[in-house]
Amino acid sequence: MNRRHVCATLATLLLGITPRTHAQPAGLLRVAWVSTDRSTPVSPFLEAFRAGMRELGYVEGKNLRIDAWWGEGSTERVQKIAGEIMGAQPDLLLTQGAALGAMLRAGVKKPIVFVISANPVAAKFVESYARPGGNITGISLFDLEPFAKRMEFLREMLPGAKRVAVVANPQHPGEQMELQVAHAAARKLNMMLRYFPVRTEVELDSALADIAGSREEAILAFADAFAMSYAERIAAFSLKQRIPAISGWAFFAQRGNVMTYGPIISECYSRVANHVYRIHKGANPGDLPIELPTKLELVINLKTARAIGLAIPQSLLLRADRVIE
Repeated sequence: MNRRHVCATLATLLLGITPRTHAQPAGLLRVAWVSTDRSTPVSPFLEAFRAGMRELGYVEGKNLRIDAWWGEGSTERVQKIAGEIMGAQPDLLLTQGAALGAMLRAGVKKPIVFVISANPVAAKFVESYARPGGNITGISLFDLEPFAKRMEFLREMLPGAKRVAVVANPQHPGEQMELQVAHAAARKLNMMLRYFPVRTEVELDSALADIAGSREEAILAFADAFAMSYAERIAAFSLKQRIPAISGWAFFAQRGNVMTYGPIISECYSRVANHVYRIHKGANPGDLPIELPTKLELVINLKTARAIGLAIPQSLLLRADRVIE
């Protein structure tokens, strides 16, 4: 049984199979939504969480209050406002991405539920997936299983490709594990990976210039907040150099890149409501297993493919969950 199935089984036992198995929540639950993102009138991930809470019987203004706190693009700012966040007296925090580390560094002891892209064990946030320990639990988008399939889709899209550039942030916890899996998958497909570690905008520009000069045939960007923040820049480079770029989150394809295969992130934010519910009912966060994504999607940007002169095989288009035209 693989890790995804272990986590899914444990989650089923601890969290219940469907919303109908949950008792009606009692009392007001105060949740602090904490994100390093810039404030926005509508956040799709916050809305997905709200939808998950509604399915569990929570109604804002009745038995649920959500206060949103935004870092405006700065992890440091999130850490600085930790005192204000706790001053609002939340029952628990729901953190998005890097906000988890900021809250832990600020010494927050309240229960924290998270959705992060990193490997939480490698980041030393938790003891294990099965039993996190401490005051945190949640869902990690870090999942090695889709890597082989992502590489297979790349091979199907580019049957003759031999050289693939890997653009990845070495500071992202778990990145070396991803790199090992990617190399193993590439060897099976008779591909050669060239690794470009990028931590800053300057390093990304340098990597792209190198890729253009060496004529790599495709770009594989490891999915994390850094890669997504520069998705449009990578897409512009891809269009100019006619080098397709793929990654793991749909956002990357929506911003103009050719293909993604990975988790449906909004579904994760909806499902993490189960952790919040269990903690509200008295569960210890450290005893609730960290889950992995359960729903994956293949997204193809056909408009970009056509613009760079790439013919996507019909067999691949038929398997796509979404096609952007």
